[in-house]
Amino acid sequence: MTPRAEPTASADVEVSALDITKPERVDDLQADWKPGKQEYAVIGTLAIISLMVALDATILVSVLPTLAQDFGGTTTDAFWAGTSYLLTCAVCQPFIAALSDIFGRREMLVVSVLFFTLGTVLCAPIAKNFTVFFAGRSIQGIGGGGIITMGQVIFADIIPLRQRPKYFSFVLGAWALGSVLGPLVGGLFVEKVFWSWCFYINFPFCALGFIMVPLFVKLKTEKTSLASKLARVDWIGGFLFIAGMTTFLVGLSWAGIQFQWRSVQVIVPLILGVTGIGLSIVWECYYAQEPFLRSSLFYSSSAIAAYSCALFQGLILFCALYYIPFYFIAVRFSSPTQAGLNILPVTCFLLPGSIGISLIATRIGRFRWAIWLGWLLAAISCGLLVLFDQNTATTVWAVVLALFGIGHGMLLTSVNVGIQAISRVEDAGRAAAMYAFMRTLGMSIGVAIGGTCFQNLMSSKLDELGLPQDIAHNSEAFVSTMAAMDPSDPIRIAVLEAYVYGFHGVCWLITGAACVALVISLAIKHHGMDKILASKFLLKGRKRTPRAR
Repeated sequence: MTPRAEPTASADVEVSALDITKPERVDDLQADWKPGKQEYAVIGTLAIISLMVALDATILVSVLPTLAQDFGGTTTDAFWAGTSYLLTCAVCQPFIAALSDIFGRREMLVVSVLFFTLGTVLCAPIAKNFTVFFAGRSIQGIGGGGIITMGQVIFADIIPLRQRPKYFSFVLGAWALGSVLGPLVGGLFVEKVFWSWCFYINFPFCALGFIMVPLFVKLKTEKTSLASKLARVDWIGGFLFIAGMTTFLVGLSWAGIQFQWRSVQVIVPLILGVTGIGLSIVWECYYAQEPFLRSSLFYSSSAIAAYSCALFQGLILFCALYYIPFYFIAVRFSSPTQAGLNILPVTCFLLPGSIGISLIATRIGRFRWAIWLGWLLAAISCGLLVLFDQNTATTVWAVVLALFGIGHGMLLTSVNVGIQAISRVEDAGRAAAMYAFMRTLGMSIGVAIGGTCFQNLMSSKLDELGLPQDIAHNSEAFVSTMAAMDPSDPIRIAVLEAYVYGFHGVCWLITGAACVALVISLAIKHHGMDKILASKFLLKGRKRTPRAR
């Protein structure tokens, strides 16, 4: 059976083969391009709602022990408070991006803000147990995933690639700021008021989203009937992919935490998940009339390597953002607020690293060097995290976290730019969405395997020391018990050793991942950043980038 050609009806714009392959000389056009008031309004809108989503993704990190205690849950329950959000956030992104090709960018962004708001309502005023709370976090994740992917896609629609890093740094900066400040804000709320304020803080952002998105994000949309739009949706492919990916990630999250790796409860979801993903790929390649997954995105080794880097970057960053604050709370007995303050070196250096690379990449039109240097710094800093124990000097951990921030700041910008430089002109919007999906998928996998690694290694250490392994299964809740014990108590000392051992295992895990990503990134070949802006979803009143003569 021969794969059918990719349809062009839903492409960002119909571009002839000559236009795609013809060498472009648009350097001057790209350099002269300046955003107007419309573009700045869109950038501001996306930055505000991106800050909200990023803050929500990490705000519970320093709240998990209190959350587990208030709901009468276990460490596993607390773990799912973060995983349920990241899981739905990741799996829905490609389908939402495809729906925006049919129904419009602004429309899907409004729907995403609506989902996020509904999930927030379930989590804060309504949830009185983990069951309702997980439902709220899952709905939030759908909305958060839509906001993330639509932000990427809209930028690809309205700003030329050469200038994109410079202006996307505002949105990326807001996302990075929210991601790293989340644990600090969560710690302040749990100490000064109540953990539910971690969700109440979202409501002003949601209100701004409902006002600003319809007001400012005025992109062109096809004028067709609702029935014709619904008929274009790839319902079968979307169902197979979302169901398969969700089942696979649930099995991966259960493995080693709730059930043994060899148990039926883990093996069956993993097999069903892989089968579902495989069937969705077959459907997309051979049967879908308008596929929501484009095989053309992975047309070269450079593209595959760049998307792999996005996955690894999300995996490492979120695994670290979850377990570094937990290290300070469980091993150093820092308060939730202090734990959030302790990771400020990441924020303080991640933002300059990201913005600096954005400006340099825009100026020189090259990005590979930043990817390679970023992965080198990430690998070194992750390896140095193994130095962290009960007595690590403040200077040491501050310098290591600063180095970690610089490396990931460089990667956030350079990998994103690299993927869009590698992608074909007609795939610009979908490539931006696939980058967001791969990075968020990495976040979900990172939290899952980080939890598995920590709990299994801590359990083995406790067993070696002759202590109950149940402590590892309730590591979040046991922190308060351990803090009340005499510092010279042999049991307290031994349990602390087990906590450190588990944390070091997570550090070695992300160090290995960073090294693998560094090697993979070497496969990325040079691609120019001077490309035409060729989207049909332009701001109203704007025209496509003119041809260079």
